Amino acid sequence: MRLSRSILLSLTALSAFITTTSVQADNTAAKEKEKAPATPTVAEDKLVPTRSFSDGTVTVKGQSINYQAVAGTLIVHPKGWDETVEDKEKNQPRASMFYTAYFKKDAPSANRPIVFLYNGGPGSASVWLHMGSFGPKRIVTEDHEHNNGAPYHLINNDYSLMDVADVVFVDAPATGFSRIAGKDKEKAFLGVDQDAFAFSEFIKSFLTQYNRWNSPKYLFGESYGTPRSAILVNMLQEDAVDFNGVILLSQILNFGLDSDLPNLNPGLDQAYITNLPTYAATAWYHNRLPGQKPANLEGFLKEVEYFATTEYAMALQQGNALDPARKQAIAQKYSQYTGIPVDYILKSDLRLNGGQFNQNLQGSDITTGRLDTRFSGPTLDPLEKEATYDPQSSALSSAYVSAFNDYSLRQLHFGEGRAYKSYVPIHKWDYQHRLPNGPIVPWAVNVLPDLASAMTTNPKLKIMVAGGYFDLATPYYEGWYEMHHLPIRDSLKQNIEYHYYKSGHMVYVNEESLKVLHDDVASFIRRNYQ
Repeated sequence: MRLSRSILLSLTALSAFITTTSVQADNTAAKEKEKAPATPTVAEDKLVPTRSFSDGTVTVKGQSINYQAVAGTLIVHPKGWDETVEDKEKNQPRASMFYTAYFKKDAPSANRPIVFLYNGGPGSASVWLHMGSFGPKRIVTEDHEHNNGAPYHLINNDYSLMDVADVVFVDAPATGFSRIAGKDKEKAFLGVDQDAFAFSEFIKSFLTQYNRWNSPKYLFGESYGTPRSAILVNMLQEDAVDFNGVILLSQILNFGLDSDLPNLNPGLDQAYITNLPTYAATAWYHNRLPGQKPANLEGFLKEVEYFATTEYAMALQQGNALDPARKQAIAQKYSQYTGIPVDYILKSDLRLNGGQFNQNLQGSDITTGRLDTRFSGPTLDPLEKEATYDPQSSALSSAYVSAFNDYSLRQLHFGEGRAYKSYVPIHKWDYQHRLPNGPIVPWAVNVLPDLASAMTTNPKLKIMVAGGYFDLATPYYEGWYEMHHLPIRDSLKQNIEYHYYKSGHMVYVNEESLKVLHDDVASFIRRNYQ
């Protein structure tokens, strides 16, 4: 989830720990569970592994599934960590990464797929996926409006992935209940490659602790979680850990296509092109199109995609050499597809970024959502050029965060005395990225080479791309465009599948979309390990 326009993408030490006996290697080992003793106090600068166990039942498609939940932390170290250094816990950087794992009881691990899920930011915890998508409980929220205040309600998740896989929700270092410590801790963990390495170390430790090395394995990343997945799957494969599949939800792999700030990169117009279909979908939803509303959204968007990549793209390529009459004609057609007035389009030189569109689509008094453009809210300042907040984020954040904190304490028995950091502004994030077997790139992060490397070296790796038509944080056509410029041989194209939904960045907010998303992901998992 991306929550801040000031960075490219959206989303102290532990004070207590719970000691338990270790679970058996197989996830059937829940039978050996012991009650944890009272939580002792730990020194502020000390990170330790923790675990808390609980049991539950979820019903999916009429099937009752008994599970064990494990909420805990694993300790990871950055690349270059030296285990021989004395007093390493105080001086060397380290992180405790929080996770919640749900294991189906009495299911042999060798035949049971496991999915690692995480949100993005960078700086976002995975509360959004945890409470909204595939866990055993799901938060009840309004589909496209601001929620009422507490109490919020968790219900049985009819769309949990536990009918086909065990699921593990992971918080990145410094987010959620995860913490970082030691000298130069920010430099060690807060960066593109540093973050991916930490997740790699976490996953290998998790596979060992729960004896899941021989399980079918999948990654599921949302938003910044998608570039993390591209780097991570390649990194793991280079370390002899193959995955069966990767699910990319609300994708951005090339930061040069960022929807918010193309105006800061004059001469590179591709983001304006990939934004345009989402502008059209949003205008369609809010009835802002001139003339009769097209009955079929998907058919309408195919028409817009064609215009965006042909006439519109050629006009942008000409820059200020574009003939004025041709510029007027392009603005007229742009207006027909987006509902934005022709004169405003011309004043913007045919180039509207996401914030301009959000501010102007529904008039000066109503701001359109960014993460989910179906949402609307009162405009804070009608004189602003761009929207200054996101109505969708404002509408849902309290419900998700409040529900998770309550759920963690009451049902997972984890978090007492700890602060759950749903989002951490990371101002020191290192956006440098070293290409596979190559140099650190001096331009915007682009991890398409990483994913291409993973697919080339493991030609059985399958990729599922998913997105919402109403997502203006990572527009759906941006993801489509990226994957159609992935440097792979033709025979590997069949390993990629595409699924799009009438929802936004958090596709699962819309229950009907969540239902279809579940079926698509479940089918993807079943088809790629049996």
